[in-house]
Amino acid sequence: MDHKLFIYNSLSRKKENFIPINSPYVGLYVCGPTVYGEAHLGHARPAITFDVLFRYLKYLGYKVRYVRNITDVGHLENDADSGEDKVVKKARLEQLEPMELVQRYVNSYHENMLKLNILPPSIEPHASGHIIEQQQMIRKILKRGFAYESNGSVYFDVNKYNEKYQYGKLSGRNTEEMMANTRELAGQDEKRNPFDFALWKKADPVHIMHWPSEWSEGFPGWHLECSAMGTKYLGETFDIHGGGMDLLFPHHECEIAQSIAANGVDHVKTWMHNNMITINGQKMGKSLNNFINLSEFFEGNHHLLERAYCPMTIRFFILQAQYRSTVDFSNEALQAAEKGLKRLLSAGELIGKLKTSPASTFNLSEIINETFGALNDDLNTPIAIAQLFEAARIINLINDGKETITKPDLLELGKFFNSVMIDILGLISESNVENKGNLESELMNIIIDLRLQARQKKDFQTSDLIRDRLNNLNVRLNDTKEGTTWEKE
Repeated sequence: MDHKLFIYNSLSRKKENFIPINSPYVGLYVCGPTVYGEAHLGHARPAITFDVLFRYLKYLGYKVRYVRNITDVGHLENDADSGEDKVVKKARLEQLEPMELVQRYVNSYHENMLKLNILPPSIEPHASGHIIEQQQMIRKILKRGFAYESNGSVYFDVNKYNEKYQYGKLSGRNTEEMMANTRELAGQDEKRNPFDFALWKKADPVHIMHWPSEWSEGFPGWHLECSAMGTKYLGETFDIHGGGMDLLFPHHECEIAQSIAANGVDHVKTWMHNNMITINGQKMGKSLNNFINLSEFFEGNHHLLERAYCPMTIRFFILQAQYRSTVDFSNEALQAAEKGLKRLLSAGELIGKLKTSPASTFNLSEIINETFGALNDDLNTPIAIAQLFEAARIINLINDGKETITKPDLLELGKFFNSVMIDILGLISESNVENKGNLESELMNIIIDLRLQARQKKDFQTSDLIRDRLNNLNVRLNDTKEGTTWEKE
């Protein structure tokens, strides 16, 4: 199978013709969420980016095994192997069992992905379900001399690895720079070098999630899970590994080192990284506390949002930028995306109503070729979408009697429009979802306004009654300087 699909490889830093290792089979691994909170817009971007890649590869006729993991253990607060496990910390704060918390946020993540029309992956492994595979990989790395045990923990020896291989080839960093820029943190005295990273961490007595091993009662390092699960489900070498640009270092760099140290081969042929979602030029993320949850977008329930936005608007908004470019959040951009998507969906609905003529007065082949040329050029979705708008313009002109189309071209136009809009870009009409979200949001706005009027009249009995009745419905009101927001508990 030969297609002119070019993908930017973060490892070679250039676009390369994508040729699978074992065509027509394609192995695709993407780093999924660490499930200690609600999914936000930053989580939506890689999900949508690699959903489009998954869809397009299947459209081209490849048989794709898509693995997207769930991180539910080992992801500490600090990349230098210090701090609490993010899942454990949140579980303690909410007084839940860690796996109870994990299940809640995995369910929520799946619900949001479904609304965004994200296809489920072929396999969705959990880190906590692959402790044995991670321990097996640690033993191989120790046996080959690229790791060492220290006080019950096992660390990867970056200097030893760097003597034979190149650590930093993905990120462009070298060990001298890392030594100069590494600050000392608690617990670093266990390591031979500050930039060595954990393969296995001995659990503190208060640490809830831990497993037995020959080194200690402990838990795996964060970077190890993807190396182990990628190898288990896709083999020692596979075609594509994707994720957000924020994972390039140290996470993906460490993955490369672990896999080569264990198996002696570079495990990924093509590395793909999507860029960030920003707010006022700053990365959106939980650690910066500047994120907007997807449920808040769908319900309009955030002080930065002017109103609710349906899931397809969010999807279209993200696809209007090429995946390696940043996307800056604004209400104006979302509203423009909403209008643009409605234009395309309306044009799609017109196709079946168009009348045919003996001749076509426009060049359909040019639109089709430009669209697939863009998709083949590193998934250039904004150019593909621009061609869809051109097709929509022609459709409206045909409907108005200002252009004509033959019956064969009309069939081809319908096939093309549906293939690109629905099968590849995953954009569908969600009027029911949109109306439901907007109705819920509008009703809550009315209730909040009535409560505000009561407070202004010093009728605190009514104000408290509204708040308490909403609490009984598991709806919490949050009074801030910017106004009152609401959330479902």
